[in-house]
Amino acid sequence: MAATKKRKLKLLAEMVNGDERTASEDGKGRLELQTWSDLPLELLELILSNLTFEDNVRASVVCKRWHKVAISVRVMNQSPWLMYIPKSGCLYEFYDPSERKIHSLELPELRGCRVCYTKQGWLLLYRRRNHLVFFFNPFTRETINLPSYELAYEIMAFSCTPTSTNCVVFSIKHVHPTVVAISTCHPGASEWTIVNHRNRLPFVSSIWDKPVFCSGLFYCLSLTGWLGVYDPGRRYWKVLAVPPPRCPENFFVKNWWKGKFMTEHNGDLLVVYTSQNKNPMIYKLYRSELAWKEMESLRGVTIFASFLSSLSGANLPGIMRNSVYFSKFRFFGKRCISYSFDDCRYYPRKQQYDWGEQPPFENIWIEPPRHALSSI
Repeated sequence: MAATKKRKLKLLAEMVNGDERTASEDGKGRLELQTWSDLPLELLELILSNLTFEDNVRASVVCKRWHKVAISVRVMNQSPWLMYIPKSGCLYEFYDPSERKIHSLELPELRGCRVCYTKQGWLLLYRRRNHLVFFFNPFTRETINLPSYELAYEIMAFSCTPTSTNCVVFSIKHVHPTVVAISTCHPGASEWTIVNHRNRLPFVSSIWDKPVFCSGLFYCLSLTGWLGVYDPGRRYWKVLAVPPPRCPENFFVKNWWKGKFMTEHNGDLLVVYTSQNKNPMIYKLYRSELAWKEMESLRGVTIFASFLSSLSGANLPGIMRNSVYFSKFRFFGKRCISYSFDDCRYYPRKQQYDWGEQPPFENIWIEPPRHALSSI
């Protein structure tokens, strides 16, 4: 008995010291060594299901058994769809870049409306005829109205899903070289709150600015790259003393304002600059240093860029990671133009696009629910 106990203690010490082996005693009292690959299936599934996407991928190469279990519990996020806005009629097309498929949906509720923004599967729309502003979910057909508001060249955004009590709608309009009018509202409100704010001269607000809600604040990128920020809680507006990101060569030559996009990911602001025959340039805002710094890699993140609003995603299918997907088709609608930072090239090859030639209100990226096909 003493010898058996010593053997057990020795094996336990080996496991603690990184031998990655366990001891188990069979019915005959013999000890057999086991490896991590022999973990019970239920325990292995529990461990792998709690890993991040990147660690799950790493664990899947340990052995065939781990690979099978890792794949079975791996959760990949769904890619946004590119929603095409028809010039007439009510038939809307949704392109899924991960499957390279187009789905169609009749949406008569949107007749005569202009899409302003999208977030978490909801659209923010404006109907010119009666100045109606409202939210619409094309997958559930749910509508949430806001007070009427006369929209003219403003940019609009909202903080979160309109079903949340924290939802804030934001709009900004340039009314004077040194003044901007900021309007806010929320679902259930009876009217909009409009306040004029003094403005630093470098910031010029227009319909082409890129509004983004990030960490409780609304950010706007001006035509020339200056960054304005609005705090909806304090109702405070200012222009940050952050020099604009360095633009690609010849960026200001032709329709330069169309080749710029801004989004957020996990609390970080990201800006994309594009120029014909040049690779995209990605900048990240470092708030503590008040500086934009160019990124050589998106570190697995995917950006979906469009004029009205841009989105970001993580844990997407491998081929989509570390890339920027643009709102333009090639090859008869079978493929989106994208740029891979892993391969340092566009897909399809040599498909750089002059963004100045594309109508800005033609499409917008939208996040579908996980089972979106059941509603189409």
